[in-house]
Amino acid sequence: MVHQYKNNGYNIVLDVCSGSVHVVDDLVYDMIAMYEEKTKEEIAEAIRERYGDEYSLEDIYEAYSDIEELKSMGQLFTEDVYKDVIIDFKKRQTVVKALCLHIAHDCNLACKYCFADEGEYHGKKRELMSLEVGKKAIDFLIENSGNRVNLEVDFFGGEPLMNFDVVKEIVAYGRSKEKEANKNFRFTLTTNGVLLNDDVVEFCNKEISNVVLSLDGRQCVNDVMRPTRNGKGSYDVIVPKFQDFVSKRGDKSYYVRGTFTRNNLDFVEDFKLMTELGFKEISIEPVVAPDDADYAIREEDLETIYKEYDKLALDIIERHKSGKPVTFFHYMLDLQGGPCVYKRLSGCGSGTEYLAVTPTGELYPCHQFVGIDEFEMGNVFEGIKKPEIVDDFKLCNVYAKDKCKDCFARFYCSGGCAANSYQFHGSILDAYDIGCKLQQKRVECAIMIKAALADLEEGEL
Repeated sequence: MVHQYKNNGYNIVLDVCSGSVHVVDDLVYDMIAMYEEKTKEEIAEAIRERYGDEYSLEDIYEAYSDIEELKSMGQLFTEDVYKDVIIDFKKRQTVVKALCLHIAHDCNLACKYCFADEGEYHGKKRELMSLEVGKKAIDFLIENSGNRVNLEVDFFGGEPLMNFDVVKEIVAYGRSKEKEANKNFRFTLTTNGVLLNDDVVEFCNKEISNVVLSLDGRQCVNDVMRPTRNGKGSYDVIVPKFQDFVSKRGDKSYYVRGTFTRNNLDFVEDFKLMTELGFKEISIEPVVAPDDADYAIREEDLETIYKEYDKLALDIIERHKSGKPVTFFHYMLDLQGGPCVYKRLSGCGSGTEYLAVTPTGELYPCHQFVGIDEFEMGNVFEGIKKPEIVDDFKLCNVYAKDKCKDCFARFYCSGGCAANSYQFHGSILDAYDIGCKLQQKRVECAIMIKAALADLEEGEL
Protein backbone atom coordinates (compact mmCIF):
# COMPACT_ATOMS: atom_id res chain seq x y z
CA MET A 1 0.00 0.00 0.00
CA VAL A 2 1.25 3.45 -0.94
CA HIS A 3 0.00 6.75 0.46
CA GLN A 4 0.72 9.95 -1.47
CA TYR A 5 0.11 13.54 -0.43
CA LYS A 6 1.41 17.07 -0.91
CA ASN A 7 2.31 19.33 2.00
CA ASN A 8 4.29 22.56 2.25
CA GLY A 9 5.70 22.14 -1.25
CA TYR A 10 6.78 18.53 -0.72
CA ASN A 11 5.51 15.59 -2.77
CA ILE A 12 5.57 12.77 -0.24
CA VAL A 13 5.16 9.07 -0.91
CA LEU A 14 4.81 6.73 2.06
CA ASP A 15 5.22 3.01 1.46
CA VAL A 16 2.99 1.87 4.29
CA CYS A 17 4.21 -1.66 4.95
CA SER A 18 7.96 -0.94 4.76
CA GLY A 19 7.73 2.48 6.37
CA SER A 20 9.88 3.97 3.59
CA VAL A 21 9.30 7.65 2.87
CA HIS A 22 10.19 9.21 -0.48
CA VAL A 23 10.21 12.91 -1.34
CA VAL A 24 9.87 13.09 -5.12
CA ASP A 25 9.35 15.51 -7.99
CA ASP A 26 6.05 15.98 -9.83
CA LEU A 27 6.96 13.47 -12.53
CA VAL A 28 7.71 10.56 -10.19
CA TYR A 29 4.80 11.50 -7.93
CA ASP A 30 2.30 11.22 -10.78
CA MET A 31 3.90 8.07 -12.17
CA ILE A 32 3.74 6.28 -8.82
CA ALA A 33 0.04 7.04 -8.68
CA MET A 34 -0.42 5.20 -12.01
CA TYR A 35 2.17 2.47 -11.57
CA GLU A 36 -0.04 -0.39 -10.43
CA GLU A 37 -2.84 0.21 -12.91
CA LYS A 38 -1.06 1.10 -16.16
CA THR A 39 1.75 -0.27 -18.29
CA LYS A 40 4.95 1.68 -18.81
CA GLU A 41 3.76 2.79 -22.23
CA GLU A 42 0.35 3.87 -20.91
CA ILE A 43 2.02 5.86 -18.14
CA ALA A 44 4.32 7.56 -20.64
CA GLU A 45 1.36 8.52 -22.78
CA ALA A 46 -0.55 9.91 -19.80
CA ILE A 47 2.47 11.95 -18.68
CA ARG A 48 2.98 13.43 -22.14
CA GLU A 49 -0.70 14.38 -22.28
CA ARG A 50 -0.47 16.05 -18.90
CA TYR A 51 2.88 17.82 -19.22
CA GLY A 52 3.38 18.16 -22.97
CA ASP A 53 7.06 18.44 -23.87
CA GLU A 54 8.21 19.23 -20.33
CA TYR A 55 9.47 15.65 -19.93
CA SER A 56 11.11 13.61 -22.68
CA LEU A 57 10.37 9.95 -23.21
CA GLU A 58 13.85 9.25 -21.88
CA ASP A 59 13.05 11.17 -18.67
CA ILE A 60 9.84 9.22 -18.20
CA TYR A 61 11.42 5.81 -18.77
CA GLU A 62 14.32 6.68 -16.46
CA ALA A 63 11.83 7.64 -13.73
CA TYR A 64 9.97 4.39 -14.36
CA SER A 65 13.20 2.44 -13.85
CA ASP A 66 13.79 4.28 -10.57
CA ILE A 67 10.32 3.27 -9.37
CA GLU A 68 10.95 -0.35 -10.34
CA GLU A 69 14.26 -0.31 -8.48
CA LEU A 70 12.62 1.00 -5.31
CA LYS A 71 10.02 -1.74 -5.59
CA SER A 72 12.70 -4.42 -6.00
CA MET A 73 14.50 -3.07 -2.92
CA GLY A 74 11.35 -3.43 -0.81
CA GLN A 75 10.84 0.31 -0.45
CA LEU A 76 7.77 0.77 -2.64
CA PHE A 77 4.58 -1.23 -3.15
CA THR A 78 5.72 -3.59 -0.41
CA GLU A 79 3.52 -6.54 0.44
CA ASP A 80 1.83 -6.62 3.83
CA VAL A 81 3.69 -9.36 5.69
CA TYR A 82 2.37 -8.30 9.08
CA LYS A 83 -1.16 -9.60 8.54
CA ASP A 84 0.20 -13.13 8.91
CA VAL A 85 1.81 -12.29 12.25
CA ILE A 86 -1.56 -11.39 13.70
CA ILE A 87 -2.83 -14.98 13.57
CA ASP A 88 -0.86 -15.87 16.68
CA PHE A 89 -1.71 -12.70 18.60
CA LYS A 90 -4.24 -14.29 20.94
CA LYS A 91 -1.90 -17.22 21.62
CA ARG A 92 1.09 -15.06 22.51
CA GLN A 93 2.23 -14.87 26.10
CA THR A 94 2.01 -11.38 27.54
CA VAL A 95 3.45 -9.96 30.73
CA VAL A 96 2.42 -6.87 32.63
CA LYS A 97 5.04 -4.16 32.21
CA ALA A 98 3.23 -1.03 33.40
CA LEU A 99 0.62 -0.01 35.95
CA CYS A 100 -1.37 3.19 36.18
CA LEU A 101 -1.93 3.73 39.91
CA HIS A 102 -5.03 5.78 40.66
CA ILE A 103 -3.41 7.17 43.74
CA ALA A 104 -6.26 9.65 44.27
CA HIS A 105 -9.86 9.38 43.14
CA ASP A 106 -10.32 13.01 44.00
CA CYS A 107 -9.30 16.32 42.48
CA ASN A 108 -9.01 19.99 43.43
CA LEU A 109 -10.03 21.14 39.94
CA ALA A 110 -13.34 20.73 38.11
CA CYS A 111 -12.25 20.37 34.49
CA LYS A 112 -15.29 20.31 32.24
CA TYR A 113 -13.97 17.64 29.85
CA CYS A 114 -12.61 15.29 32.54
CA PHE A 115 -13.35 11.64 31.66
CA ALA A 116 -12.69 10.82 35.32
CA ASP A 117 -15.67 12.86 36.56
CA GLU A 118 -13.34 14.97 38.73
CA GLY A 119 -12.00 11.74 40.24
CA GLU A 120 -15.25 9.84 40.71
CA TYR A 121 -14.82 7.52 37.68
CA HIS A 122 -18.34 6.46 36.73
CA GLY A 123 -19.72 6.72 40.23
CA LYS A 124 -16.73 5.44 42.20
CA LYS A 125 -16.56 7.27 45.49
CA ARG A 126 -13.85 9.81 46.15
CA GLU A 127 -10.99 8.13 48.00
CA LEU A 128 -7.22 7.90 48.27
CA MET A 129 -5.07 4.82 47.73
CA SER A 130 -3.58 3.36 50.90
CA LEU A 131 0.07 2.37 51.18
CA GLU A 132 -1.07 -1.25 51.60
CA VAL A 133 -2.78 -1.23 48.20
CA GLY A 134 0.17 0.56 46.64
CA LYS A 135 2.61 -2.05 47.92
CA LYS A 136 0.41 -4.89 46.67
CA ALA A 137 0.31 -3.18 43.28
CA ILE A 138 4.11 -3.14 43.16
CA ASP A 139 4.19 -6.81 44.21
CA PHE A 140 1.59 -7.67 41.55
CA LEU A 141 3.65 -5.93 38.87
CA ILE A 142 6.83 -7.75 39.89
CA GLU A 143 5.09 -11.13 40.01
CA ASN A 144 3.37 -10.68 36.64
CA SER A 145 6.21 -9.11 34.66
CA GLY A 146 8.03 -12.34 33.83
CA ASN A 147 11.63 -11.78 32.80
CA ARG A 148 11.06 -8.15 31.91
CA VAL A 149 13.47 -5.94 33.84
CA ASN A 150 12.25 -2.42 33.04
CA LEU A 151 8.84 -1.66 34.52
CA GLU A 152 6.76 1.52 34.67
CA VAL A 153 4.43 2.87 37.33
CA ASP A 154 2.34 5.95 36.51
CA PHE A 155 0.82 7.98 39.35
CA PHE A 156 -2.54 9.23 38.17
CA GLY A 157 -5.79 10.65 39.49
CA GLY A 158 -7.83 12.73 39.99
CA GLU A 159 -4.87 14.65 41.30
CA PRO A 160 -1.98 12.47 42.57
CA LEU A 161 -0.46 15.20 44.73
CA MET A 162 -3.53 15.03 46.99
CA ASN A 163 -1.96 11.77 48.19
CA PHE A 164 1.67 12.74 47.88
CA ASP A 165 2.91 11.06 51.06
CA VAL A 166 1.72 7.69 49.76
CA VAL A 167 3.31 8.40 46.37
CA LYS A 168 6.65 8.83 48.13
CA GLU A 169 6.20 5.67 50.18
CA ILE A 170 5.24 3.57 47.14
CA VAL A 171 8.31 4.82 45.27
CA ALA A 172 10.50 3.94 48.26
CA TYR A 173 8.93 0.48 48.43
CA GLY A 174 9.50 -0.06 44.72
CA ARG A 175 13.14 1.00 45.01
CA SER A 176 13.61 -1.41 47.92
CA LYS A 177 12.45 -4.27 45.71
CA GLU A 178 14.49 -3.52 42.61
CA LYS A 179 17.69 -5.36 43.43
CA GLU A 180 16.22 -8.57 44.85
CA ALA A 181 13.62 -8.81 42.07
CA ASN A 182 16.04 -7.76 39.29
CA LYS A 183 13.69 -4.99 38.23
CA ASN A 184 14.14 -1.34 37.35
CA PHE A 185 11.19 0.94 38.06
CA ARG A 186 10.46 4.04 36.02
CA PHE A 187 7.97 6.26 37.83
CA THR A 188 5.88 8.96 36.14
CA LEU A 189 3.35 11.43 37.49
CA THR A 190 0.59 13.61 36.01
CA THR A 191 -0.39 16.73 37.90
CA ASN A 192 -2.57 19.81 37.51
CA GLY A 193 0.06 21.74 39.48
CA VAL A 194 -2.10 23.26 42.20
CA LEU A 195 -0.19 21.48 44.99
CA LEU A 196 3.30 21.79 43.52
CA ASN A 197 5.79 23.03 46.12
CA ASP A 198 9.52 22.80 46.81
CA ASP A 199 9.25 19.36 48.43
CA VAL A 200 7.32 17.96 45.47
CA VAL A 201 9.75 19.49 42.96
CA GLU A 202 12.77 18.10 44.80
CA PHE A 203 11.23 14.62 45.04
CA CYS A 204 10.15 14.56 41.39
CA ASN A 205 13.54 15.65 40.18
CA LYS A 206 15.12 12.83 42.16
CA GLU A 207 12.69 9.97 41.59
CA ILE A 208 10.15 10.68 38.84
CA SER A 209 11.38 9.97 35.30
CA ASN A 210 8.69 11.96 33.54
CA VAL A 211 6.21 14.52 34.83
CA VAL A 212 3.15 15.62 32.87
CA LEU A 213 1.98 19.16 33.64
CA SER A 214 -1.62 19.93 32.66
CA LEU A 215 -2.21 23.34 31.10
CA ASP A 216 -4.52 24.22 28.21
CA GLY A 217 -2.65 27.31 27.03
CA ARG A 218 -3.94 30.88 27.08
CA GLN A 219 -5.54 32.00 30.31
CA CYS A 220 -8.90 32.64 28.65
CA VAL A 221 -8.86 29.06 27.31
CA ASN A 222 -7.45 27.31 30.37
CA ASP A 223 -9.70 28.96 32.92
CA VAL A 224 -12.91 28.17 31.05
CA MET A 225 -12.16 24.45 30.89
CA ARG A 226 -9.98 23.98 33.99
CA PRO A 227 -11.55 25.92 36.87
CA THR A 228 -11.02 25.19 40.54
CA ARG A 229 -13.79 23.52 42.55
CA ASN A 230 -15.08 26.95 43.58
CA GLY A 231 -15.32 28.09 39.94
CA LYS A 232 -12.23 30.30 39.83
CA GLY A 233 -9.56 30.04 37.17
CA SER A 234 -6.46 27.93 37.76
CA TYR A 235 -4.04 29.66 35.36
CA ASP A 236 -2.59 32.23 37.77
CA VAL A 237 -2.05 29.54 40.39
CA ILE A 238 -0.35 26.88 38.28
CA VAL A 239 1.69 28.72 35.63
CA PRO A 240 4.30 30.20 38.02
CA LYS A 241 4.60 26.77 39.66
CA PHE A 242 5.11 25.04 36.31
CA GLN A 243 7.73 27.59 35.31
CA ASP A 244 9.58 27.07 38.58
CA PHE A 245 9.35 23.30 38.19
CA VAL A 246 10.73 23.31 34.64
CA SER A 247 13.54 25.70 35.56
CA LYS A 248 14.71 23.19 38.18
CA ARG A 249 14.05 20.06 36.11
CA GLY A 250 17.39 20.10 34.31
CA ASP A 251 17.63 17.45 31.61
CA LYS A 252 14.97 15.17 33.11
CA SER A 253 11.83 14.54 31.08
CA TYR A 254 8.60 16.48 31.38
CA TYR A 255 5.95 17.78 29.07
CA VAL A 256 3.19 20.32 29.31
CA ARG A 257 -0.03 18.70 28.17
CA GLY A 258 -2.99 20.71 26.94
CA THR A 259 -6.37 19.83 25.50
CA PHE A 260 -8.00 21.77 22.70
CA THR A 261 -11.76 21.82 22.25
CA ARG A 262 -14.25 23.41 19.89
CA ASN A 263 -13.72 26.58 21.94
CA ASN A 264 -10.09 26.96 20.83
CA LEU A 265 -9.67 25.49 17.38
CA ASP A 266 -6.90 28.09 16.98
CA PHE A 267 -4.76 26.02 19.36
CA VAL A 268 -1.52 27.10 17.70
CA GLU A 269 -1.94 30.28 19.72
CA ASP A 270 -1.96 28.16 22.87
CA PHE A 271 1.17 26.36 21.68
CA LYS A 272 2.90 29.71 21.13
CA LEU A 273 1.87 30.91 24.57
CA MET A 274 3.36 27.79 26.13
CA THR A 275 6.67 28.43 24.37
CA GLU A 276 6.63 32.06 25.54
CA LEU A 277 6.23 30.78 29.09
CA GLY A 278 9.46 28.83 28.62
CA PHE A 279 8.12 25.33 27.96
CA LYS A 280 9.89 23.30 25.27
CA GLU A 281 8.19 19.89 25.59
CA ILE A 282 4.55 20.29 24.63
CA SER A 283 1.50 18.23 23.80
CA ILE A 284 -1.94 19.59 22.89
CA GLU A 285 -4.50 16.81 22.48
CA PRO A 286 -7.91 17.02 20.81
CA VAL A 287 -10.71 16.63 23.33
CA VAL A 288 -12.66 13.38 23.25
CA ALA A 289 -16.18 14.19 24.36
CA PRO A 290 -19.78 13.07 23.83
CA ASP A 291 -21.36 14.49 20.68
CA ASP A 292 -23.84 16.55 22.70
CA ALA A 293 -21.13 18.44 24.61
CA ASP A 294 -20.91 22.04 23.39
CA TYR A 295 -17.11 21.85 23.38
CA ALA A 296 -16.90 18.53 21.46
CA ILE A 297 -15.04 18.48 18.16
CA ARG A 298 -17.36 17.83 15.23
CA GLU A 299 -16.92 16.70 11.66
CA GLU A 300 -17.37 20.25 10.38
CA ASP A 301 -14.39 21.38 12.48
CA LEU A 302 -11.90 19.07 10.79
CA GLU A 303 -10.81 21.34 7.93
CA THR A 304 -10.09 24.14 10.40
CA ILE A 305 -8.06 21.76 12.56
CA TYR A 306 -6.14 20.42 9.54
CA LYS A 307 -5.07 23.96 8.67
CA GLU A 308 -4.04 24.53 12.26
CA TYR A 309 -1.87 21.40 12.26
CA ASP A 310 -0.22 22.62 9.05
CA LYS A 311 0.40 26.00 10.65
CA LEU A 312 1.89 24.31 13.71
CA ALA A 313 4.18 22.17 11.56
CA LEU A 314 5.54 25.26 9.81
CA ASP A 315 6.05 26.97 13.16
CA ILE A 316 8.09 24.01 14.42
CA ILE A 317 10.25 24.04 11.29
CA GLU A 318 10.90 27.77 11.72
CA ARG A 319 11.95 27.21 15.33
CA HIS A 320 14.47 24.60 14.16
CA LYS A 321 15.80 27.01 11.55
CA SER A 322 16.29 29.68 14.21
CA GLY A 323 18.13 27.27 16.50
CA LYS A 324 15.37 27.23 19.12
CA PRO A 325 13.64 23.86 18.60
CA VAL A 326 10.52 22.88 20.51
CA THR A 327 9.13 19.36 20.75
CA PHE A 328 5.48 18.74 19.96
CA PHE A 329 4.47 15.29 21.17
CA HIS A 330 2.29 14.32 18.19
CA TYR A 331 4.99 15.23 15.69
CA MET A 332 7.60 12.96 17.23
CA LEU A 333 8.28 10.25 14.65
CA ASP A 334 11.13 7.77 14.33
CA LEU A 335 11.38 6.75 10.67
CA GLN A 336 14.54 4.67 11.15
CA GLY A 337 13.66 2.67 14.25
CA GLY A 338 10.42 3.09 16.12
CA PRO A 339 8.46 0.49 18.06
CA CYS A 340 8.60 -3.26 17.42
CA VAL A 341 6.12 -5.05 15.18
CA TYR A 342 3.86 -6.12 18.03
CA LYS A 343 3.69 -2.55 19.33
CA ARG A 344 2.91 -1.23 15.86
CA LEU A 345 0.06 -3.71 15.52
CA SER A 346 -1.49 -3.57 18.98
CA GLY A 347 -0.65 -0.15 20.42
CA CYS A 348 -0.42 0.76 24.08
CA GLY A 349 -0.96 -2.76 25.42
CA SER A 350 -4.04 -1.87 27.47
CA GLY A 351 -5.62 -4.92 29.06
CA THR A 352 -2.52 -7.03 28.52
CA GLU A 353 0.76 -5.23 29.27
CA TYR A 354 -0.69 -2.09 30.81
CA LEU A 355 -3.34 -2.09 33.56
CA ALA A 356 -4.93 0.47 35.86
CA VAL A 357 -5.30 0.04 39.63
CA THR A 358 -8.05 1.79 41.63
CA PRO A 359 -7.50 3.13 45.16
CA THR A 360 -9.01 -0.09 46.54
CA GLY A 361 -6.92 -2.33 44.30
CA GLU A 362 -9.27 -3.32 41.46
CA LEU A 363 -7.64 -3.94 38.09
CA TYR A 364 -8.94 -2.50 34.79
CA PRO A 365 -7.54 -2.54 31.23
CA CYS A 366 -6.55 1.13 31.47
CA HIS A 367 -7.41 4.33 33.32
CA GLN A 368 -10.27 5.17 30.93
CA PHE A 369 -12.10 1.91 31.64
CA VAL A 370 -12.02 2.35 35.42
CA GLY A 371 -15.52 2.23 36.90
CA ILE A 372 -17.09 0.31 33.99
CA ASP A 373 -18.11 -2.90 35.74
CA GLU A 374 -17.80 -5.23 32.75
CA PHE A 375 -14.11 -4.35 32.47
CA GLU A 376 -13.12 -5.10 36.08
CA MET A 377 -10.47 -7.80 35.65
CA GLY A 378 -9.54 -8.68 39.22
CA ASN A 379 -7.49 -7.03 41.94
CA VAL A 380 -3.92 -6.71 43.14
CA PHE A 381 -4.57 -9.06 46.07
CA GLU A 382 -5.91 -12.00 44.06
CA GLY A 383 -4.61 -11.23 40.58
CA ILE A 384 -6.47 -11.52 37.27
CA LYS A 385 -9.86 -13.12 37.87
CA LYS A 386 -11.23 -12.66 34.35
CA PRO A 387 -8.56 -13.81 31.85
CA GLU A 388 -11.16 -13.61 29.09
CA ILE A 389 -10.83 -9.82 29.24
CA VAL A 390 -7.11 -10.16 28.63
CA ASP A 391 -7.86 -12.41 25.65
CA ASP A 392 -10.27 -9.83 24.25
CA PHE A 393 -7.63 -7.13 24.46
CA LYS A 394 -5.02 -9.39 22.87
CA LEU A 395 -7.20 -9.28 19.77
CA CYS A 396 -7.30 -5.49 19.80
CA ASN A 397 -5.06 -4.82 16.81
CA VAL A 398 -5.10 -3.12 13.43
CA TYR A 399 -6.19 -6.24 11.56
CA ALA A 400 -9.13 -6.90 13.84
CA LYS A 401 -10.58 -3.48 13.03
CA ASP A 402 -12.23 -2.99 9.66
CA LYS A 403 -11.51 0.75 9.73
CA CYS A 404 -7.79 0.14 10.21
CA LYS A 405 -7.04 -2.56 7.65
CA ASP A 406 -6.61 -0.15 4.74
CA CYS A 407 -5.56 2.96 6.65
CA PHE A 408 -2.12 4.33 5.80
CA ALA A 409 -1.55 5.45 9.40
CA ARG A 410 -2.27 2.10 11.02
CA PHE A 411 1.34 1.34 11.95
CA TYR A 412 1.73 4.78 13.58
CA CYS A 413 -1.44 4.87 15.69
CA SER A 414 -1.63 1.07 16.09
CA GLY A 415 -5.39 1.09 15.85
CA GLY A 416 -6.08 4.03 18.10
CA CYS A 417 -7.51 4.09 21.60
CA ALA A 418 -9.65 1.12 22.65
CA ALA A 419 -11.40 3.22 25.29
CA ASN A 420 -12.42 5.86 22.74
CA SER A 421 -13.67 3.11 20.45
CA TYR A 422 -15.77 1.68 23.26
CA GLN A 423 -17.11 5.11 24.23
CA PHE A 424 -18.38 5.89 20.74
CA HIS A 425 -19.25 2.47 19.37
CA GLY A 426 -19.60 0.11 22.34
CA SER A 427 -16.76 -2.09 21.07
CA ILE A 428 -13.00 -2.09 21.54
CA LEU A 429 -12.64 -3.38 17.97
CA ASP A 430 -14.02 -0.28 16.29
CA ALA A 431 -12.36 3.14 15.98
CA TYR A 432 -13.22 6.71 16.98
CA ASP A 433 -13.68 8.28 13.54
CA ILE A 434 -12.78 11.90 14.27
CA GLY A 435 -9.73 10.74 16.21
CA CYS A 436 -8.64 8.65 13.22
CA LYS A 437 -8.84 11.59 10.83
CA LEU A 438 -6.86 13.83 13.15
CA GLN A 439 -4.24 11.12 13.63
CA GLN A 440 -3.87 10.75 9.87
CA LYS A 441 -3.29 14.48 9.50
CA ARG A 442 -0.72 14.52 12.30
CA VAL A 443 1.21 11.66 10.70
CA GLU A 444 1.30 13.54 7.40
CA CYS A 445 2.57 16.68 9.13
CA ALA A 446 5.17 14.76 11.12
CA ILE A 447 6.60 13.15 7.98
CA MET A 448 6.67 16.52 6.20
CA ILE A 449 8.60 17.99 9.13
CA LYS A 450 11.14 15.18 8.80
CA ALA A 451 11.56 16.03 5.12
CA ALA A 452 11.99 19.73 5.88
CA LEU A 453 14.52 19.10 8.65
CA ALA A 454 16.50 16.79 6.35
CA ASP A 455 16.67 19.67 3.86
CA LEU A 456 17.72 21.98 6.68
CA GLU A 457 20.59 19.67 7.59
CA GLU A 458 21.67 19.67 3.95
CA GLY A 459 21.50 23.45 3.83
CA GLU A 460 18.62 23.64 1.40
CA LEU A 461 16.24 25.67 3.59
